[in-house]
Amino acid sequence: MSDRAPGEVVPGGMGTGGNRLTYREAGVDLEAADAAVAAIARVAATARRPEVVGGIGAFAGFFRWGGAEGGLLAATCDGVGTKLAVALERDALETAGWDLVAMNVNDLVVHGAEPLFFLDYVAVGRLDPQRVARVVQGMAEACREAGCALLGGETAELPGLLPPGGMELAGFAVGHVPGGEPLDGRAVRPGDVILGLPSSGPHSNGFALIRRVAAAAGARWDDPLPGSAVSLGDAVLAPTRLYAAAARRLREAFDVRAMAHITGGGLPGNVPRTLPAGCRAVLAWGSWPVPPVFHWLHRQGGVPWAEMVRVFNVGIGMTVVVPAAQAEGARRLAAEVLGTEVPVIGRVVAGPRGVDFEPPPGTNPPGGAGPWRRG
Repeated sequence: MSDRAPGEVVPGGMGTGGNRLTYREAGVDLEAADAAVAAIARVAATARRPEVVGGIGAFAGFFRWGGAEGGLLAATCDGVGTKLAVALERDALETAGWDLVAMNVNDLVVHGAEPLFFLDYVAVGRLDPQRVARVVQGMAEACREAGCALLGGETAELPGLLPPGGMELAGFAVGHVPGGEPLDGRAVRPGDVILGLPSSGPHSNGFALIRRVAAAAGARWDDPLPGSAVSLGDAVLAPTRLYAAAARRLREAFDVRAMAHITGGGLPGNVPRTLPAGCRAVLAWGSWPVPPVFHWLHRQGGVPWAEMVRVFNVGIGMTVVVPAAQAEGARRLAAEVLGTEVPVIGRVVAGPRGVDFEPPPGTNPPGGAGPWRRG
């Protein structure tokens, strides 16, 4: 079956001999990453305390504190990946700091956690106080937006390990789960509806492939992005959308049964993480508009849509599962909080845990008519 939309031509001659680019060819092996997680889970299981709740595989880790009458803490750790390389090229240091917070906080809120505080690790090849301050400024802005404290961090100067001007970031967030039970998808049932909260762009995933496509195409970050009013660089560096406020309002007003943060692995890799056994997601390909930057990557890199949806968020940064009777109200509230249209993108059916697309990605133009298309 074709992996391109009708009428689309995947160009060759991009320094790749016309071959289609994949994440593995760009240097990232998703299968190896899955194997690493499995190996890590076995090792981590030997270093537990009685207060630990659950195991490896959720978006956050959980720790019960204060005994039977205490509460439940959720904790996350993440970075911004090789998006940082583009941010350094374009001197977008505040964006890197914002992304660091957003990637961690979004992992917290999908489990119903209220973000409490954030800590950072900033490593540099040569310390420039003003550059570090700009990164932390971005973190502070994102923490204010998320409603959490920037509690502290560590700045390390690593000559010989990082080049002058080089930088690496890591972040850590802790939240409190009201009621002591995380939102983990156990309440999801066949017949529930899946909302898609739009992303602002690639967020902080897939940049090894983004950079590979740009290099193969001979593109510059200042080049205009077709179908958009911004440059290619501005599109790929759009700050990761924070969903804390939307998640909070939705949980307060509706019976939210599951949420998934769409990061590495895309929709197929992340939606099943919050589905119980016996439930399968069916997503309507074409029920949401795919931003121009993803069309550009598909065409310029010849990246099949089947690969696109497992590497990138393709326009959906978070999914929310609610009962069908509440879908319209939840959709309207999320749109009000985010300031953008929020579509219904699918439904939950009985079946083995996983994700199906109807029709498969690439068989119709993304953003075109589909079974759950609205507006």
